Amino acid sequence: MGSVRGAHSLFSSSRGPGPGRGASRGTSGSGPPARIRSAAAPRGDDRRHRRSAPPPAGAAGRSPPDHLLGDRTLRRHDPGSQHRRGCRVGPRPGRRGGGRIHDRPGGNAVRLVAVTGAGVISALGATAAATWEGLVAGRSGIGPLTLFDASKDRTHTAAQITSTEWDRGLTGAEQARLSRGDRLGLHAAGQAFADAGLDPSRFEASRAGLILGGGGGGLLQAEAYLGAVLSGRAPKPSSARGFFMGTTADLIAQRFGLGGRVQTIMNACSSSTIAIGMGASLVAGGAQEVVLAGGVETLSRTTFAGFNSLRLVDPDPCRPFDRRRRGMSLGECAAFLVLEPVEAARARGARIYGEVAAYGMSSDAYHLTAPDPEGRGLQRSMRAALAAAGMSADDVDHVNAHGTGTEQNDAAETRSLKGLFGARADRVPIVSIKGAVGHCLGAAGAIEAFASLMSLVHGLIPPTTGLDEPGPDCDLDHVRGRAREARLRVVLSNSTAFGGNNGTLILKAHQA
Repeated sequence: MGSVRGAHSLFSSSRGPGPGRGASRGTSGSGPPARIRSAAAPRGDDRRHRRSAPPPAGAAGRSPPDHLLGDRTLRRHDPGSQHRRGCRVGPRPGRRGGGRIHDRPGGNAVRLVAVTGAGVISALGATAAATWEGLVAGRSGIGPLTLFDASKDRTHTAAQITSTEWDRGLTGAEQARLSRGDRLGLHAAGQAFADAGLDPSRFEASRAGLILGGGGGGLLQAEAYLGAVLSGRAPKPSSARGFFMGTTADLIAQRFGLGGRVQTIMNACSSSTIAIGMGASLVAGGAQEVVLAGGVETLSRTTFAGFNSLRLVDPDPCRPFDRRRRGMSLGECAAFLVLEPVEAARARGARIYGEVAAYGMSSDAYHLTAPDPEGRGLQRSMRAALAAAGMSADDVDHVNAHGTGTEQNDAAETRSLKGLFGARADRVPIVSIKGAVGHCLGAAGAIEAFASLMSLVHGLIPPTTGLDEPGPDCDLDHVRGRAREARLRVVLSNSTAFGGNNGTLILKAHQA
């Protein structure tokens, strides 16, 4: 079980060549279930996807798929037709499968959403394949922090990216001008498009969007600006961009010609989970034909000192759900998924990792930094996601938990999962990957969604690195020690955040 089944072929399969603005604030709330749907498109300008003929064999990557070519493949929606707004993506309530677009009275046909590409850079490696291999092997990327001086902090370890491969595609001027978060994001985005076999320069810009979740990706650069000012030196003007959290999304959109919906979601540690859910909504509802969705987060003095001041950081590598857990280990990563309609992905012969079935959101409405001890807010998020997917808790085969390694969070999440699954709670395998990649804050949900999809593809659940003996308040079926083989059809991925902001993704295996 220590080996990764098919990991190399998964990420290096023969496909076509790949590629080498404003930010809006994310909101939280405990409103109705968040369905995979487009809520932003004006009613008078709704458009419906028209099927296109499959491309000739071997054409993927050399010519743009028909569904990305422009308005000639679309017709204007007739408000009087039977296709109206508001339909669920995924199976009908009570059904495990689906695999087809279906209608509901009073709603549009809503498209199933496929994940066809993944790009990741983390403390485990500079690629998605390296990250997955490290997760399955149970390796930890947590070690001494050298990115900046942390000698005056309580702790001195983090899951820092040490690889330098990700800068190779940038000019010297770009390396000097762009923030660490910008550069990580560009690397992971290019990797994701290449993995999907899509060349963004070959399709109409308005049909492609980007939803990015983050928090402090540019803070390291902003700190350099502030440090120069306070010391009386002239700061580099370009470093001031680190104060604007939407900059990374703008740069990625500019580099890859993504001229559709571009948003930055800042909802603390649930940001990129919500970003993926929103991106899937745009694809499902026909507002976009392809969306790059994920997150970027980098280590910084500000976040490191802040979490240390709250005494939430373990001086040793974190131990999620362990009886000796003492806190989290901060990390950094960039992780993106390429989302497109299932039918379009099939038509161009794309490999499909899985489907985004639905997402849910909720608020604890409890405390700014502590979770509801009973996990009631997170349970509402999970139930909302399952309801939107037309599923029940019995359909879930595996949970990728938030699992930070803090005493309060792990206990609250355990109670939440017990409330959701009832008598079945101790038979659903649970994993937290934060002992391997650290807590990547705003990007945590994206790298965890990636791990969930890989588990679906490989039928393999990585172990919770750092977990030796589950605490008495964390008595669930934790995968530990070594990876576990499992037949998986539905995976639930959780994120919680300061302010009680919860997000849940439902990911399911694709039925060809």
